[in-house]
Amino acid sequence: MTTLECAFCAEPLKRTFVDLGMAPMVSAYLVDDRLTDMEPFFPLHTYVCEKCYLVQLPQAQTPAEIFGDYPYFSSMSRSWLEHARRYADTTAEKFQLTAESKVIEIASNDGYLLQYFKEKGIPILGVEPAANIAKVANGKGIDTVCKFFGKKTAEEVAAEFGKADLIIGNNVLAHVPDLNDFVYGLQSLLNPDGAISVEFPHLLKTIEENQFDQIFHEHFSYLSLVTVQRIFAKYDLEIFDVLEVPTHGGSIRVYAQHSGGSRELQKNVEGLLKRERDAGLEDLGRYKKFSQQAVDTKHKLLSTLIELKQAGKSIVGYGAPGKGCTMLNYCGVRSDFLDYLVDINPEKQQKYIPGVHLPILHPDKIKETKPDIVLILPWNLSAEIMDQLDFIEEWGGKFLVPIPEARIV
Repeated sequence: MTTLECAFCAEPLKRTFVDLGMAPMVSAYLVDDRLTDMEPFFPLHTYVCEKCYLVQLPQAQTPAEIFGDYPYFSSMSRSWLEHARRYADTTAEKFQLTAESKVIEIASNDGYLLQYFKEKGIPILGVEPAANIAKVANGKGIDTVCKFFGKKTAEEVAAEFGKADLIIGNNVLAHVPDLNDFVYGLQSLLNPDGAISVEFPHLLKTIEENQFDQIFHEHFSYLSLVTVQRIFAKYDLEIFDVLEVPTHGGSIRVYAQHSGGSRELQKNVEGLLKRERDAGLEDLGRYKKFSQQAVDTKHKLLSTLIELKQAGKSIVGYGAPGKGCTMLNYCGVRSDFLDYLVDINPEKQQKYIPGVHLPILHPDKIKETKPDIVLILPWNLSAEIMDQLDFIEEWGGKFLVPIPEARIV
């Protein structure tokens, strides 16, 4: 039997965080002629390291297999674009970025964020591993290198384009199987007085609000400030500021610089570290409780769905995100509960969710069939989705939001 080791400190992994059973890769959408094929399922069993408290999912597939051709385009969400625009405004001002600066974004997707820096006349470069998405970004005039990021890529980019005054890594750190290589790359690509801005879902929120569906095979790590500070410190990077932001159900944005850099350490860094410790993020007993939280959330959703179906209600799902695939497969929600799913992304339409094989259709299908209930799978975008679908009130339709516990609104 292979001994599992922590992705950061190589400590043997013995402590379960939560075991969600076997699950398919969330981006392995199916087409009609593949529905009877065998699907690969992999353990969705997360562990917490007893030494550094990194919560992690052992690698099931290589990054190239997962991200080589990727179905997620960040520009599909209006609220996410607005978040990106505000981020560019505040960050450009915070670091006084000009036409003499250089901004490099890691996992830059389709240029959804860098476009706003480019509008300000700030030189930009994207590093994006998915070839299909990098092609779209370049087509939009966002210069993008198609590579997986690590120390080797950092050295290549620095040699060809120069080092960065600001490195952005939003919602990428959790997707990295080799955290040491990735953070070493950040340090290697950063100018002596440059800054790093990294944003990721906050483990504290995941635990407090029962967000078990954030766990899927594309997410190798589930991060707290306590752990990220340790990882950065190993590579002589110090976190000098941190912000809590509402994206993905509650994220944190950390700002880092080379150790001994010119920026003053902000008090909110120590303040959040204290909150995490007070909440038990350096207490293995707190991690043990999460498994039961996931079970309780599953039971509440299934009870609600059963009650609705017994009352003769028709139910459909909105969205086909990774978290939705985890939710549906872990809870066993198939066509006996949901008639179909819809998604605004044309890359997903006319395909099927892995595992449960629910069809993904165009959102116009909701107006056609007039369901009683719409289950919102990307619950972090609930406000935006309910605004888009406010027309369901015309026939008395309601929304079902599954996290932190199932509720009809």
